[in-house]
Amino acid sequence: MKTRFAHRFLVWSVLLGALTVGESAPAPAAAPDASVLWYREPARTWHEALPVGNGRIGALVHGGPDSDLLQLNEGSVWSGRAAYIEKPEVLENLPRLRELLFAGKHAEADALAKRHLTTVPRPDYGSFQPLGDLRLEFETDIAHTRDYRRELNLDTAVARTTFKRGSAGHTREIFTSAAAGALVIRLTASRPGLITFRGVLGRIGAITRADGADTVMMTGRCAEGGTEFTVALRAVAEGGRVVATDNALTVERATAVTLLLTVGSSYYSPDPAAAARLALTQAAGRTFPQLLADHTRDHQALFRRVRLVLGGTDAATAALPTDERLRRAAAGGADPDLVARYFDYGRYLLIASSRTGALPANLQGLWNPLPNPPWFSDYTININTQMNYWPAEVAGLAECHEPLFALAEKLVPLAQRTARERFGAGGLALSTRTTIWGRSDLRGTTGLFWPEAPAWLAAHFWEHWQFSQDRKFLAERAWPYLREAARFYVDTLVEHPRHGWLVSGPSTSPENSYVAPDGTRTGLDMGPAMTMAIVRELFDRCLAAADLLGTDREFAAVLREKRARLAPIRVGADGRLLEWSEDFKEHEPGHRHTSHLYPLHPGNEISVRRTPELAAAARKSLEARLRHGGGYTGWSRAWLTNFWARLEDGDKAHESIVALFKDSTFPNLFDNHYRGEGNVFQIDGNFGTTAAIAEMLLQSQSGELHLLPALPQAWREGSVRGMRARGGFTVDLHWRNGALTAATIVSTHGNPCTVRARTPFQLGPARSRADGSGHVLEFPTVAGQSYEMAPQR
Repeated sequence: MKTRFAHRFLVWSVLLGALTVGESAPAPAAAPDASVLWYREPARTWHEALPVGNGRIGALVHGGPDSDLLQLNEGSVWSGRAAYIEKPEVLENLPRLRELLFAGKHAEADALAKRHLTTVPRPDYGSFQPLGDLRLEFETDIAHTRDYRRELNLDTAVARTTFKRGSAGHTREIFTSAAAGALVIRLTASRPGLITFRGVLGRIGAITRADGADTVMMTGRCAEGGTEFTVALRAVAEGGRVVATDNALTVERATAVTLLLTVGSSYYSPDPAAAARLALTQAAGRTFPQLLADHTRDHQALFRRVRLVLGGTDAATAALPTDERLRRAAAGGADPDLVARYFDYGRYLLIASSRTGALPANLQGLWNPLPNPPWFSDYTININTQMNYWPAEVAGLAECHEPLFALAEKLVPLAQRTARERFGAGGLALSTRTTIWGRSDLRGTTGLFWPEAPAWLAAHFWEHWQFSQDRKFLAERAWPYLREAARFYVDTLVEHPRHGWLVSGPSTSPENSYVAPDGTRTGLDMGPAMTMAIVRELFDRCLAAADLLGTDREFAAVLREKRARLAPIRVGADGRLLEWSEDFKEHEPGHRHTSHLYPLHPGNEISVRRTPELAAAARKSLEARLRHGGGYTGWSRAWLTNFWARLEDGDKAHESIVALFKDSTFPNLFDNHYRGEGNVFQIDGNFGTTAAIAEMLLQSQSGELHLLPALPQAWREGSVRGMRARGGFTVDLHWRNGALTAATIVSTHGNPCTVRARTPFQLGPARSRADGSGHVLEFPTVAGQSYEMAPQR
């Protein structure tokens, strides 16, 4: 202890005294030319189309030269309505249900739960709906198109289509501007008078009318009392003429055209038509160069915070279209740069689908062309919604996290009612899915009875505090939500009659089931592993928050007493983590959910260094899941990649990314939910993998900044700039031949910093010390200062 204390004192003295540090954070990263997805052919399906979005208005751009299709969405255009489905027999039967589960009478418990804890789905639950289609039908007199290219520039957030007909070049640029609140389409040609087309807005049941000489308006309403909306489309032509009719905008012989599309929604405005007109008028008051400049500035303020470069892709591969590169990578071809592009794409998608003042990204983010989308394209809050936001903080997109907080806070009255009427408790409880209207409907099977969603959402509030160190956010938003989530468990925890632990239930390990000793297949349990992990985590964070804020001491004392009695993580006879309260037989050993590994990720209760035995058990559990076919959905594969990163196995994490490319990625890099079959897009796989790539390069969940914790052999050289770490730090890293060559850490709040790396390093004259399998250096920081580290000389 004396040696370690003396070393720490020397380091702090040197750093506070003679060491010179920089004065500010690095400038935003320059845009890499490679931040482009591109293709040689138009999209044939929406899984090949390129997404643009501003958090509210989204479009999938197909890029057809003769007929271009834009499939439109607006985040608040949903069917359904707000409703609370009363079912008092849930509360009436909870005591008996707990009694049966504790007694091992699983068949009787499951039968009771099926009668009283389930409900028939209702059509007024609703779903995220398409806004409609915009088709641009072009007049062409030359059939042959050459030099075709369509692309999505992730750095500028502009989809671009170019081609030639005869000697004339044609260009279309499409973006959705958050600054202007509009979808903008720019059409140009290299010779005057070549642009003639019809712009047709369409949606089943909607009505389109001319609104002046250059504008059409489409109005409609979603089913089951859902959103009323108005779409306004205006053409601003340079040369030629514009004619508006009740079913189309026609542009004839123009040299250049700017189309502006805005949306009014009853979710935000009592008069959607007036809102659409106002937004259109404001957008039309800007020239196209101004609109583009404002849009680019807004997007790059977020996107350019982080830059990832992974070397090792040969020039010939890098020059290929994105879909061809994807096929090669899926077959095992080396293409680290494609992984970097996938990481950029995840950040792009979060910026495009989740902006302050709008709704959070749902199961399909902001892009759903289907009137009956899978799983309602809703907010599935037993992992999928949460996974959408795993990369938000580490990738420097904290503002994009805000819509999730806003939705969680909006749902508080509903969650309080759910807790009170179904569980007889204070605090917060919700079912496994919800909508923009606020729903907490019971589900159709007992395996989906899981009230832990608010407690998991509370983790996101805490994570934002951890990264931002914003005490106002902690006091005014995080702490109230965490405290209310914890109240539910203070009121519902019961003592396990055999072990004496406090457990919560009945609950499930989301969507999974076991085979009880009496042969019953069921998912209900008292204190399943994931539930208890979330409760332990929630109580710990509440205690930390109360201590930091110096508040609610009596409530903290109650939490502290109950925390000491909570059921712990348990390991089965075969060395794997138990998923249930007992060592039950698994019904589906390769199940897509791996919920009992929550303490490894996104939690931090299990650590390779702090809890090596539990880490080994987690690894054994992960290996068993994979042996039995686990990871067969895109989001599940993304979660497994995060597990491997937390276990610091970079090669396994990289192997998992390659499997994702092979089995679960569409040509436009959207996540394919099902392995090699179906056409089900879920955006959580994109966001989860983006987070996993970040976890491979930087981890900070254990109170230290671990640099390159899971670097695979495939990423022999590279760099990353601008990644965020807990405690209030921004981190730049460079590596070569698999070893760290330079690191710069910027302190935003002046907190002490501990850095870990696999190889020895130094900060000025202060040298890291060996610590187990790595090297560690601790030092104080000053807010706004940067600290540069290099390998030991």
